[in-house]
Amino acid sequence: MKREIIKTADGSSTIFIPEWNEHYHSKHGALQEALHVFIDTGLQHYLRIHNPEKMNIFEIGFGTGLNALISYYAAERAGIEINYTGVEAYPVSNEELAALEYAQSLSEDNASEVFLKLHEGSWGQRQEISPFFTLQKEQMFFSDIQAENACDLIFFDAFGPRVQPDLWTEEIFTRMYRALRHRGVLVTYSAKGSVRRAMQAVGFLVERLPGPPGKREMLRATKPND
Repeated sequence: MKREIIKTADGSSTIFIPEWNEHYHSKHGALQEALHVFIDTGLQHYLRIHNPEKMNIFEIGFGTGLNALISYYAAERAGIEINYTGVEAYPVSNEELAALEYAQSLSEDNASEVFLKLHEGSWGQRQEISPFFTLQKEQMFFSDIQAENACDLIFFDAFGPRVQPDLWTEEIFTRMYRALRHRGVLVTYSAKGSVRRAMQAVGFLVERLPGPPGKREMLRATKPND
């Protein structure tokens, strides 16, 4: 399947799949979307509520590694230990990763070196990126996830329900619900009604929140205590 590197509205890059008319990240701003959905509305929200010293994050759709990269810097700034697991069925090629140039989009020290570390490690093995951040990449289909009570926060960054509706079903969200600990949180860029109803059907408490540039709303789901 053909994939192209394109610039988004905020100057950062993403991958575009012409056959699906689908982008890995928002064409209105890949970096802005990632920061808004996954860091501001996801990670920072969780930190405010729980004030943890360490936490486990699952990313469903590791893709380009952008969300892992910005989570690394969030962990460094907050002084917390993040154990990050990225799940991806079809890893991005090294040539595509080099062309994305995410390090140039971030005003962070050593971003090129950190981004390289995130991608050079072997799949299926946990690696320490820094004392505050470890990463394990797992190549698998979302429907094969068997984790239970294993994570505090899920970044649900699958391809959209328009092109891959099978990734946004009650079956998948049941797996997400089981993977989360009590009071754990899942965030996603999607605000589609069918997605919200699937989340609610498996037990999540779901909020519709302001979305990133180009999207009116997004969803945040919380696993209740009971």
